[in-house]
Amino acid sequence: MFFVAVIQTEVPPLFVIEFLHRVSETFQDYFGECSEAVIKDNVVIVYELLEEMLDNGFPLATESNILKELIKPPTILRSVVNTITGSSNVGETLPTGQLSNIPWRRAGVRYTNNEAYFDVVEEIDAIIDKAGSTVFAEIQGVVDACVKLSGMPDLTLSFMNPRLLDDVSFHPCVRYKRWESERVLSFIPPDGNFRLMSYRVSSQNLVAIPVYVKHNISFKEGSSLGRFDVIIGPKQNMGKTVEGVSLTVHMPKVVLNMNLGPSQGTYNFDPVAKILTWDVGKINPQKLPNLKGSLSLQSGAPKPDENPSLNIQFKIQQLAISGLKVNRLDMYGERYKPFKGVKYVTKAGKFQVRT
Repeated sequence: MFFVAVIQTEVPPLFVIEFLHRVSETFQDYFGECSEAVIKDNVVIVYELLEEMLDNGFPLATESNILKELIKPPTILRSVVNTITGSSNVGETLPTGQLSNIPWRRAGVRYTNNEAYFDVVEEIDAIIDKAGSTVFAEIQGVVDACVKLSGMPDLTLSFMNPRLLDDVSFHPCVRYKRWESERVLSFIPPDGNFRLMSYRVSSQNLVAIPVYVKHNISFKEGSSLGRFDVIIGPKQNMGKTVEGVSLTVHMPKVVLNMNLGPSQGTYNFDPVAKILTWDVGKINPQKLPNLKGSLSLQSGAPKPDENPSLNIQFKIQQLAISGLKVNRLDMYGERYKPFKGVKYVTKAGKFQVRT
């Protein structure tokens, strides 16, 4: 599914792209997912949202807090009531944040339990060559927040080592000048879930590769058989459990079938699409997962020009692979003491091992 914007005059492309991202994120926030089927099922609310987000072709209300006061998110109960009474999801009053200089936060927020949680999620994009050396490595990271605080709190979030971050992008609530001068995030947060910042770590020597792969994939010339042997293991310096591991391989067209034996997990080979998937699960360093066996090749067909690449997925809880750590979170402007928490997750992005 594609989002396309039609423009009548020349405007900066990033301006339009950012607006389309806001539209997609708003649909996901309202409906749980953003797909063709969901948009068809909620076409009335989609039109109502677009009418509020765009005013005569100009972006107007793109903040989730404001939109949810203008147009109530769909629920089963609300749909039943609207059907019976003939009413709509459109709010009757103007949102308090619409005329405020802090449009992302509504006024008069009150909670019994005041809490602020932050998730530091990092994805590793990497290419590993046949010998196990790193050809390319980069980290794409985000800090997602769930803030449920009463009143109008002013938060300050500091990191232990903020200098390693490149290409930092912030939510509009962040005071950019404070970041430039002190490398501290100072902001009045939106109410609820939002993405506080995204960043990149492009210095290759700062990117630690958390797993290694031993592989032996061979195709014999003039033979209808081949060998497949892959072992996945964690690097010794990690100290954290690598879980959610899976491997996907796009095999050459000459491969008719695969007869493999996994020491752990389950595998599946699609003989039509020629895709091998191995769902490994959690890696036990004492007994490394191994998938090996034979390949049935098309008889008489020439040997493939190159071996397939291995695409790997994994997840490591309570670890930011870049070494980024939250130092402290301070709150000003309110007297209560909130619950605070930070969670770290490292995942594989586009992680490819060449064989």
